[in-house]
Amino acid sequence: MNIAFLGTGFVADYYMTTLANHPELRLVGVYDRSAERLRAFSAFHGVRAYYSAAALIGDPEVGIVVNLTTPESHYELSRTALEAGKHVYCEKPLAMDAAGAARLIAMAEERNLTVATAPANALSDAHALVSSLLAANRIGTPRLIYAEMEDGPVFRDKWATWRSRSGAPWPGLHEFEIGCTLEHAGYALSWLVSLFGAVESLTAFSALTFPDKGPGTEGLHLGPDFSVGCLKFRSGPVARLTSGLAAPKDRALTILGDLGSIVVADLWDNRSAVHLEEVSAPRRLETRIGNRLEARLGSFLPGKPRAGRRVRYPSAAKPAVLPGYPSQIDFCRGIAEQVRAIAAGRRPFFSGQRALHITELALALNNAGTAAVPYVPSSRF
Repeated sequence: MNIAFLGTGFVADYYMTTLANHPELRLVGVYDRSAERLRAFSAFHGVRAYYSAAALIGDPEVGIVVNLTTPESHYELSRTALEAGKHVYCEKPLAMDAAGAARLIAMAEERNLTVATAPANALSDAHALVSSLLAANRIGTPRLIYAEMEDGPVFRDKWATWRSRSGAPWPGLHEFEIGCTLEHAGYALSWLVSLFGAVESLTAFSALTFPDKGPGTEGLHLGPDFSVGCLKFRSGPVARLTSGLAAPKDRALTILGDLGSIVVADLWDNRSAVHLEEVSAPRRLETRIGNRLEARLGSFLPGKPRAGRRVRYPSAAKPAVLPGYPSQIDFCRGIAEQVRAIAAGRRPFFSGQRALHITELALALNNAGTAAVPYVPSSRF
């Protein structure tokens, strides 16, 4: 399948890094509205540069337009690509409002096209491992889930100096304006929705807790830097999801069931450490020693070994090429899954109503404000 990148900013280099994992994808060209950024990216990677977005979208060689532009541009450019008869793979969110996202999905269905959405971390090896543990009933019926999408107080770091492989600056100012939830909640929501199905109701709260983000941010209209949502799934479990740009970095997922628990250390790691604790299994020696020390000292030990045993992964036929920490995700795996689905005549997993549902949930979390009230999603799958 021939693909083209619309946007060559910071995240585009993550896609270029992981393109090597998928020889079935052929990148025919790229475009960016910044001529300087376009020249730097195309020269660094040795790829063709289109002279306009219209030229890229109108190229008959292109089968999938990969929309890597800023969130505010997602709807309009994806709509234009669909009107040109192209499949679309879009970075999160699909649109800045649920109605716009719904229009894109409807357009794709009318034209027998697909709109698939990032992130691809729920297509990871870690997700497959957790899914297999749940399918094998290793922890019984899941009851409660804690998902963390805390990226740390990045505004206190030297973010203005961060650069991608080809030299693109990290878009810190724009990230602070959009807010942590639209940028990050999808990494957890894609896992949660794929494991437990659709959300029946959601109660959320979001706030701008640190309005002073440092030099260069004066006068900006900043988005929420903290959000928390409680999600009730139609299948039964309840989840709490937090997203933030202030609390210490934590991207863990904890699933608590009748017979035990599963902990994923990092949802941004393709082969994250996964720990399984089964109620019926004897506790590890390290855990027993830690518990005894706490009882003897009369205080909590924050460095105590994680409960349960680390689960082994099946041997990988070939290790995936991944970006370095902290984004060890196969970003192109979502596009490759879309290509396989198109070839097989089926709907890609993260497309259609499922993609719309994830987008609607992220928007609801982001836009909740400080008056937490129940929200019932209108999307279903």
